[in-house]
This record gives sequence, structure tokens and C-alpha cells, in this order.
Amino acid sequence: MAMVLNEEAGMLKDAARGFLADSAPIAQLRKLRDTDSADGFDRKTWAAMAEMGWTSVLVPEDQGGVEMGHVAAGVIAEEMGRTLTASPFLSTAIMGATALTRFGSDGQKSEWLPRIAAGEAITAIAVDEGRKHNPSSVATKAERSGNGFKLSGRKSFVVEGHVADMMIVSARTAGSEAEAEGVSLFLVPIDAAGLTVDRIKTVDSRNFATVTLDGVEVTADAVLGEVDGGLAALEAVLDAGRAGLSAEMSGSAQQCLASTVGYIKERKQFGQIIGSFQALQHRAAHLYSEVELGKSIVLKALQTLDAAPDHAAMMVSAAKSKLGQVAQLAAQEGVQMHGGMGMTDEFDIGFFMKRVRVAEALYGDANYHAEKFARMRNY
Repeated sequence: MAMVLNEEAGMLKDAARGFLADSAPIAQLRKLRDTDSADGFDRKTWAAMAEMGWTSVLVPEDQGGVEMGHVAAGVIAEEMGRTLTASPFLSTAIMGATALTRFGSDGQKSEWLPRIAAGEAITAIAVDEGRKHNPSSVATKAERSGNGFKLSGRKSFVVEGHVADMMIVSARTAGSEAEAEGVSLFLVPIDAAGLTVDRIKTVDSRNFATVTLDGVEVTADAVLGEVDGGLAALEAVLDAGRAGLSAEMSGSAQQCLASTVGYIKERKQFGQIIGSFQALQHRAAHLYSEVELGKSIVLKALQTLDAAPDHAAMMVSAAKSKLGQVAQLAAQEGVQMHGGMGMTDEFDIGFFMKRVRVAEALYGDANYHAEKFARMRNY
């Protein structure tokens, strides 16, 4: 498969870049931060994204979607990374749509996918319970109750949990806390009795949530996929999100590089343009090569998700590990080459550093995915 975007994806990329530059620049993120937005994103911008079909990019056509695939979703996420666009795109259009499309029942699909495609529903994935990403470590219990289940436990760092209409919750229906078998997934509406959501402000000016389930009752129809066999489905959903995050970090790294090169071409020190200093030229050249490598591996991961989703895990982990390193390098180099002013609020580069730190850690940091890649390669 050619490691280039086809014409359709290229046109989508151009359209996304133009729209986000006009409608969701970094100035919008500043405003959301300064006004302490309860949502953490702009509802009008999200509605406009839905009108352009972005929310339906992974939704099948028979459910009201455009079904363009993960490469298209990655193209959008990459452009969002350039402008640090805050939106439920990752949690809903990528992860929620993937979960329901691949593992949902006919009833679950018909209830949620058209609403996701129309931008009328926001979903969240409630998976982690500790400080580090570990999807197989599940202490949240799902005990059989009548014709359904009763859920009790606590989930941390739930992306868009504070604004979600529905959460996909992992809970243990059998086995001990660290066993791979015995994990099941449940669709839990936000208004379910016993569900408490506490908003958390994070360093990147986005919003997460801590979710507490205190005897939340759901019917058997709320089970997503198979009872006791939900971990494989969860990993597939997470891989879709990890690839989307990798694409976002790629866009952020590209913008950091472009902004930094533009700055050192104008900034004077000792009567000279600092971009003429060989040391900075070497650092910029090294960063450029790393960014280009990152772009390639992200595209390969997205292509693999489209062509062979059941065999994409290793390539997704490679992309998430590499881009976590590349994006942080790009932000750090950007701040340093901007000098002391790079850490001031006047410059946008500091916003990139904060966001890529969070994105790198979300759903497994570089070390987590390097180890996962090594295990899959039997190292």
C-alpha cells in the first residue's frame, strides 16, 4: 500500500486545515481556558464539524455515516493537532463509533450511531482506574442482578466524561482484578441512577472526569460484545483512539516545527538572525527528520486499521510510542529555541507542550507501547 494520501484524503486534509484555522484557532482554546468553559469545547464549532461529516467519518452509511475510514479520521485529528482544537472527536467520532460499529448489537447501533453521525450524542470510554494506563486491571464489579447487571467501582481520567451522553464502561464479571478474561463492556447512559461524574481540569486546558458507579443497574441489552470477553474489544477500541491521538500529536509536532523555524528566521541576537547559527540549524534538521518519520508511521498505522483491523495492534503501538517521543521533542525544542519567552503565555508554543504531555500519557505512554510492541515481537 502506497504511503501517501489518496486524492480524497488530500482534499479532506485541505478542507480541515482551512476550517480549523478560521473556526478553531489556538485563540479559541485560550478563550475556553480563560472563561473556564464548563464543556471544555465550543458547541457551535462541534455542530459545524457534524455538518461537514466529521462526526460520521467512521459510521457506516446505513446508519447515517460517510464511512471514510481511519485514514480520513486521522487526517482530521492531525489538523486538529495543529490548532490544538478541543472537541469530543476522539472520544465520540473515533472511539465511540468504532466500539458500536464493530461490537454493538443491531439495537445498540440503531440507537447510538445515527446520533453520533449527526453530532447529537457524545460518548466516553471509562477504562482506567489508577494513575497509569492498564486496561486489563479492572476492579470495577458487574454483578448479575435480575435480567441485567449492577455496576460498582470508580474510573479515572475519562475523556469527555463530564459532557458524555453515554459511557462505555469496562467492568469485571468474572476472575480476579488482573486477569485478561472476565472483563465485560457496558453501555451506561449518563443519567443512570448511582452514576456520579466529577469534572477534572487538566494542564492542557481540556476536561476529563472521575466517574463513580454505585450500584448502577443496567439490563443485559447494555452489554457491548460478549460477557467475560470484552478485553479484546476494548483493546480494539483503544487502538482506534491511540491511532487518532498519534495523528493529533503528529499535527502538533508539525506545527511546533513550523512555528519554531519561522521564529528563528526572524529573531535577532548579537546582531544576527539566530536561524543562521549552525547549532540551531542542526537541531531543526534533526527535528524535521523525526517529524517526517512520525508522519510515515502514523499513516501506516491508520492504513492498517482500515485494511486489517484485527492485526493493527503492533503498528498502532509503534506509532503511539514514536509520536509520544517526537511530539514532546518538538514542543521542547520549540520552547528552547524561543528562549525564555517560550514559557510565557504570550506565545502559543507552551500550549503545545502541555497538550502533547497529556496526549502522550493518555491510553499508554511511549514506554508502555514500546514494551507492548516488544512483547508482540516476542522480544
